[in-house]
Amino acid sequence: MKTVIMKDRRRTRKAYLLDEYPIHMSRICGKPILEYQIECLKRNGFTDITLVTGYLGHIIREYFGDGSRFGVTIRYFEESEPLGTAGALYRIAGLTDDFLLLCGDTVFDIDFSRLVSFHRSKQAWATLVSHPNSHPYDSSLIVTETLPPEQAGGLPYSSGKVIRWLNREDDRSTAFYKNRVNAGIEIISPVLLRASAGTMRSGKTDLDRDILKPQVASGHIYAYDTPEYIKDMGTPDRYYQVEKDIASGLVGQRNLTHKQKAVFLDRDGTLNREVGFLRDISQMELLPGAAEAVRMINESGCLAIVVTNQPVIARGEVSFEQLQEIHNKLESQLGEQGAYIDALYFCPHHPDRGFPGERSEYKCDCPCRKPKPGMLLQAACDFNIDLSQSYMIGDADTDITAGKAAGCKTVQVSPSYSVKKIITDYPH
Repeated sequence: MKTVIMKDRRRTRKAYLLDEYPIHMSRICGKPILEYQIECLKRNGFTDITLVTGYLGHIIREYFGDGSRFGVTIRYFEESEPLGTAGALYRIAGLTDDFLLLCGDTVFDIDFSRLVSFHRSKQAWATLVSHPNSHPYDSSLIVTETLPPEQAGGLPYSSGKVIRWLNREDDRSTAFYKNRVNAGIEIISPVLLRASAGTMRSGKTDLDRDILKPQVASGHIYAYDTPEYIKDMGTPDRYYQVEKDIASGLVGQRNLTHKQKAVFLDRDGTLNREVGFLRDISQMELLPGAAEAVRMINESGCLAIVVTNQPVIARGEVSFEQLQEIHNKLESQLGEQGAYIDALYFCPHHPDRGFPGERSEYKCDCPCRKPKPGMLLQAACDFNIDLSQSYMIGDADTDITAGKAAGCKTVQVSPSYSVKKIITDYPH
């Protein structure tokens, strides 16, 4: 599969870097950002690369040449005039098959085989990589379709089909949203290029706003979600954080080919206030210090994964849509404080019958309802987690039993021992 790497997207945001170099060439720990990208691509078997260059593009050519020094083949497409983030795609020769598209100002280390497999299984016109981050309020948000258990074959699960796209400038004041942002890594099918040829032919074109977002209605745009390391250089803080993460080895460790460590978190009574059965979104309120604790998990390199029993579905007291809104509020409140969860699993089942309005299809003795370890085991499968090196934190005995059954270390929350205190006491 060919790869196209676009020039930096928003140069005005990078004024803190030296203006005499393209952003691709900004050095972190002694190497240009672009070199880290090419190294990751080569490890994943992507060796046919086209670099789109513009202002100061000669600096990139002088450093990388034809790519042979780095074990890849590099071609160049020089923009004589600004074409935006998509205009060049209509003009680059040879894009007759699906290709990988990257932005040149992002550091990442991901297992591309998973992305390619997902893209092909969906027969997508475009598959974009989405992930949680610490600043969803200034990022493009991606909303995907969620399948109920009977369609997903087990736990409720996202199909990956994009059903809504919110750019930074779009109004978000009236709703809460899941923290999943566009990472700037896509696999593009030539079908999408043909469908958007008229737009791209006109000149300067924005990939997100002019091509991908308008095609959401087609039902052929998908998002592949991953907790792997992806970070752009949009602010000085992010630039220096990437530098720190490369030096510590965190960037490479988050690649899902490596075993991951996770901190599993119960929801009610651990992250948010315990109110019994939480049925009303107005009752979703983070506990003091909970966001800080999750942020500390994020910074540690461990995955932060919520696993929660939600029998309100089986009892007929809350719909899947209402529960999603409650979880969106949880993620929005965490995001406002620079924290995020990498995944959330919930069990909608309940074994007892006799409730008015109950949903019989979810009345069963399932393997995912805590104290059984099904949700933790599914997460371990999804994200290559070493459960023996992971923790389960919750306020109930069922949380601790589930954690032990999965092979995790366990710590129980109490009124005097909050999740923040626990994370502070277990810095590793």
